[in-house]
Amino acid sequence: MIINTGMRTDIPAFFSKWLFNRINEGFVLVRNPYNPQQVTRYRLTPDVVDCLAFCTKDPAPMLDRIHELVAFGQFWFVTITPYGKEIEPNVPHYEEVIGSFKKLSSIIGAEKVSWRYDPIFINETYTLESHLESFEKMSDMLSGYTSNCVISFIDLYEKTKRNFPGIRTVNREERFKLVEEFVRIGRTKNISIKTCAEGKELSRLGADCSGCMSKAVVELAIGNTLLVPRRKPIREGCDCLLGNDIGAYNSCGHGCIYCYANHDQKAVMINLKKHDATSAFLLGGHMDGDIVSEGKQESYIDRQLSFF
Repeated sequence: MIINTGMRTDIPAFFSKWLFNRINEGFVLVRNPYNPQQVTRYRLTPDVVDCLAFCTKDPAPMLDRIHELVAFGQFWFVTITPYGKEIEPNVPHYEEVIGSFKKLSSIIGAEKVSWRYDPIFINETYTLESHLESFEKMSDMLSGYTSNCVISFIDLYEKTKRNFPGIRTVNREERFKLVEEFVRIGRTKNISIKTCAEGKELSRLGADCSGCMSKAVVELAIGNTLLVPRRKPIREGCDCLLGNDIGAYNSCGHGCIYCYANHDQKAVMINLKKHDATSAFLLGGHMDGDIVSEGKQESYIDRQLSFF
């Protein structure tokens, strides 16, 4: 199975000490975000966890202890965008994140690390032309440290529209122009362009629309063939193996105004005060009425086959 750490918050950036504590103790407790008294206990042991999947804007806090994850398969998304503090208030400057990306890639291997350039939006400051300039500069710096870049365009959730007044969708003409140019630039840097939940039409421009964390991507990262049972996609058009997430909504401290996982900064500040690095829960601890159940876990690795 896959344990995902990045759909609800940024665990590497803000909760790395907690995660290493959970790895050392071999389990984690996760509240259902829609039914908080329903708690799932997941084992964090390599006999059932085939891959630890990370999605972060800052891998730096994990790097000094990354060797403690050597028993696990790993796959990392690192998001690097050109946006300033007015959009991503607490995200390190992109050159700093690129430095951490390179160090991570050098330690665990480029096949285990993917660059995300998303969400893409366009306004008076971040124009189509500025995106092309930023992408070319970043791809030049990351060439040789990853083989792909995942892109997606901004989704206008209600909370996004509330926190980001005036934001608009990226129109079809702009989408096609950006993807066409990103593919062209990427080819010169040996970086392929993958799309995330953008349908299949961009494939005609040379983008890989097969899934940013597909079975093939995870197999390459962990060096093993997977026998994954069929399951309904998390969302339409998504072929990714997203696994079970151990994070919590309204707990990411980056403060990005486009974020879908935070309701508002007040909720985030309240929740961050509940964090205890020694707790089995990311936020808080046991509560009266908790119903704890064991998560269904099994390894998907085909023990008869291996890439290496």
